[in-house]
Amino acid sequence: MDKAKQLRKLPAIDRVLKTAAAGRLKTRFLPRLVDAEVRALVEDLRETTKEGGDPGDLAPEAVAERAGARLLARLAPGVVRCVNATGVILHTGLGRAAFPPKVLEALDRELSGYCVVSVDRQEGQRVRRETAAARMLGALTGAEAATVVNNNAAATLIALNTLAAGREVLISRGQLVEIGGSFRMPDVFKAAGVVLREVGTTNRTHRRDYADAIGPSTGLLLRVHPSNFRTVGFTAEVPLAELIGLGKAANLPVMDDLGAGALVPIEPEPEIGESLSLGADLVTCSGDKLIGGPQCGILLGKLEWIDRGRRNPLFRALRVDKMTLCALEATLGLFLAPGGPGDAHPTFRMLHAAAPELKRRASSLRTRLRKEAPRLEVGVRPGFSEVGSGSLPGEGLPTTLVSIRHGKLSATALARMLRFNDPPVYARIVDDLVCVDPRTLLPGDDRLLVRALKEVS
Repeated sequence: MDKAKQLRKLPAIDRVLKTAAAGRLKTRFLPRLVDAEVRALVEDLRETTKEGGDPGDLAPEAVAERAGARLLARLAPGVVRCVNATGVILHTGLGRAAFPPKVLEALDRELSGYCVVSVDRQEGQRVRRETAAARMLGALTGAEAATVVNNNAAATLIALNTLAAGREVLISRGQLVEIGGSFRMPDVFKAAGVVLREVGTTNRTHRRDYADAIGPSTGLLLRVHPSNFRTVGFTAEVPLAELIGLGKAANLPVMDDLGAGALVPIEPEPEIGESLSLGADLVTCSGDKLIGGPQCGILLGKLEWIDRGRRNPLFRALRVDKMTLCALEATLGLFLAPGGPGDAHPTFRMLHAAAPELKRRASSLRTRLRKEAPRLEVGVRPGFSEVGSGSLPGEGLPTTLVSIRHGKLSATALARMLRFNDPPVYARIVDDLVCVDPRTLLPGDDRLLVRALKEVS
């Protein structure tokens, strides 16, 4: 068929907009968006035809359906429930820590209408919104004071700006890390308005390196815990206790940026309370890594510095909202309970899952898949899970993986199809096999995973 004849087959926009499909679409999206999408699609079909391509079904109803599919794909919500079968416990791309059930209950209960955020119930006066969270953090860590901002990069930024604006901050060269999203510590220093002063070398830094660098322009001694990497071999670093002693002798504050942060013992991560008990003036960490709560940055330490941070003009720009505070308070409540978070907290349940239990779960999943999706080739194999998000680097956790091979699809194609399932399923590829790790499957995820694989098989 020649191009001119094919072009005459293109439906008029008005005819497409009068179809039942377009009418249904306008009950879901603003009519002007539907109109614009139909016009854009018809124009794309015109260009495809002019270039000799196949425009497909040009019936008005079919064109309206295609416009709807494009609009849905473009404007669909990005934050959706998914199945994390990757074995990465704190998967940044999948929202890091999974909320404990009690946190979800608190969000539903406390945020179903108006909620008390920054009003004192005793006097009816305005108070700091993070007051309750600060009290809970103090009880858990022994901190004299605490506050919360929107992530640990923000906590580091406001701490540096508050403690040492316009002055030098001494940091070991080996601690100039790059954190997620390609943000580097030197960039944070620049944004905070402080002067970076490197001491020591990449692999070895000694007390004398700090002592020799201290001068009239020095405003702060900083330790950054290497949460997302490990330096091994011929290495040396100054223990925090020695750095604090040096700071006291020079009348300089000492800050400890822990990154992941841990409220309970999780080897080899340092505990927040330990840094504070040694005398650190300020400690910063994340709320959504080893604490397993919502994304936020936590500052703990001396009342003088916390109060200065709260008065910093940056604080309002970096403060958290009611949803973050509600989720954080509910998460901290699990740590305050006798026995700690335990199995009530998905992150800790996954961290402490025993190898025999994971092997049993993998075997059970293999049996179900062989029964319900017999066209798939399913097996089990040993593997390792990861903590993720820069926490406990190099600390592989032994697990048992369920391996899946599709007779006609490559592992890449199968993994892609799983990501387009409802809900999306994220797995990993090992040796050209799609592998799922039972460690990161939440209650009910097994059923969703089996259903998704049954459909693609």
